Amino acid sequence: MLLNQSILNVYPISGGDISQGYKISTPKSSYFIKVNQSSNALTMFQAEVYALELIQSTNTIKTPKVLFCDTFQESSFLIMEFIESKSPSNLDFKTLGSKLAELHQNTSDVFGLNKDNFIGSLFQSNKPNSSWVDFYLKERLLSQLQLAKQNHLLSEKECPSEKMISEKLENLFLNVKPSLLHGDLWSGNYLIAKDGTPFLIDPATYYGHSEVDIAMTKLFGGFNNSFYDAYHEIIPKTDNFKTRIEIYQLYYLLVHLNLFGRSYYNSVHSILKRHF
Repeated sequence: MLLNQSILNVYPISGGDISQGYKISTPKSSYFIKVNQSSNALTMFQAEVYALELIQSTNTIKTPKVLFCDTFQESSFLIMEFIESKSPSNLDFKTLGSKLAELHQNTSDVFGLNKDNFIGSLFQSNKPNSSWVDFYLKERLLSQLQLAKQNHLLSEKECPSEKMISEKLENLFLNVKPSLLHGDLWSGNYLIAKDGTPFLIDPATYYGHSEVDIAMTKLFGGFNNSFYDAYHEIIPKTDNFKTRIEIYQLYYLLVHLNLFGRSYYNSVHSILKRHF
């Protein structure tokens, strides 16, 4: 037994679409384990460990401590410390916003990362690039548009050309600096510990425009004004903020279209029609 402790209880935890999660209780402590039987599960978990530890190394916002990542029989697993969480107060949202902004102040010479990872269960290329326009075009939008066409979820005529997208982005992505991102920051991917400490979980990390994380927080809700006010005190909005938010949400909506199907078609189609 890896934990060298007797197990008192194992409780299933809902919330994940990709892996099964459980709380393991022992006489000394509690732990969180994720289990996945897919062929690339270990690679996914290893990428997650890398991202969690990279975020933790910035000393800005916490991530759960990783204990073990391995395979057993037909499954891969990831064991971490269990964070006893609570519903966030306005003060907690304020702390989360300021800590996220501090994370985003960690920068790099290039966009991307020296390790590819996953967005949900889909491969996410992080090939480094000195141009944010090129990176977001090639490693984000084009890959998901191509997958949507392969899956017969979008037609060729519904997808803008590479040239059209590039010209649009050139006018919007001005003076962007690489920021260390969570990469998949919806309301299910943060925790507020009982003492008010914010934690980030399930990252899809790379260096990109800080507004990408903000766009994801706004896509499905779950963050209040205290969060945004605290964040923008440190990283203010700039011109064309609203338009860029929609362009960044397009990537996540394409991901959801490719993962979950036609229910996301109208949202994707409306952004494509509005901006391209």
